[in-house]
Amino acid sequence: MRKKITISHLMEMKRTGEKIAMLTAYDYPIAKLIDEAGIETILVGDSVSNVVLGYPDTRPVTMDEMIYHTKIVTRAVKSAFVIGDMPFMSYQISVEEAIKNAARFIKEGMADAVKLEGTFFETIERMTNAGIPVVGHLGLTPQSASLQGGYVVQGKSYEKAKEIIKNAENIERAGAIMLVLEMVPKEVASIISHRLKIPVIGIGAGPDCDGQVLVIHDMLGLGGNFKFLKRYSNLDTIIKNSVEEYISDVKNKKFPTEEHTFSMPENELKKLIKNYRKK
Repeated sequence: MRKKITISHLMEMKRTGEKIAMLTAYDYPIAKLIDEAGIETILVGDSVSNVVLGYPDTRPVTMDEMIYHTKIVTRAVKSAFVIGDMPFMSYQISVEEAIKNAARFIKEGMADAVKLEGTFFETIERMTNAGIPVVGHLGLTPQSASLQGGYVVQGKSYEKAKEIIKNAENIERAGAIMLVLEMVPKEVASIISHRLKIPVIGIGAGPDCDGQVLVIHDMLGLGGNFKFLKRYSNLDTIIKNSVEEYISDVKNKKFPTEEHTFSMPENELKKLIKNYRKK
């Protein structure tokens, strides 16, 4: 059995150049499977909002929903480092409210760290001082994508690239233990990864990041069609075909068969038949 992954372990992986693998998980069976498969980090992403709960984007998911899914995942995980994603407006209103909500991920959700989007340097510092490990998130930040021109690559100009690099350094300076970079040019991500001492995890940010993250449903073929996505399976087709075959078997009386059926012991069956024949 693997040992529990810690911040120190992840820092050592960056130091030695070993890439960090991260996936999202939102439920017990998937979290258990990917943990047993050897994943180092699991993000209980606010992507649960649109991927699992059926909302149009990540913003509608609530704190209670995020805590619920985080608790499910941490019950399944033995080794992976679990990060709870702070939902929209759970950390933007005030530092005090942000710390209170982050503490719920640690106390109730049993997460190892929390993640928040954007340049909330004071919030990151205050959370860190309160003993809450924080993961930053720059580049495309889905909770505020409408202010960034939509789901487009961030940091393509020299000035915007400099801004992202500076913000990354400030997030590290504020005490963050890790940084997620989403949809930024590979050149910008490479500079940030080399300048920061903390691990930098990319999603659509090129190969030079210290690790990579994907949404589990996307990489298994259950949704998503992004340039940065690599599908490792086509479960959508597998599931549809399986359901169609099941429907056909039921309608054509091919399921259940004798092998799927329970029977009474012969002596008990005789008594049952005898009793009901009388009636």
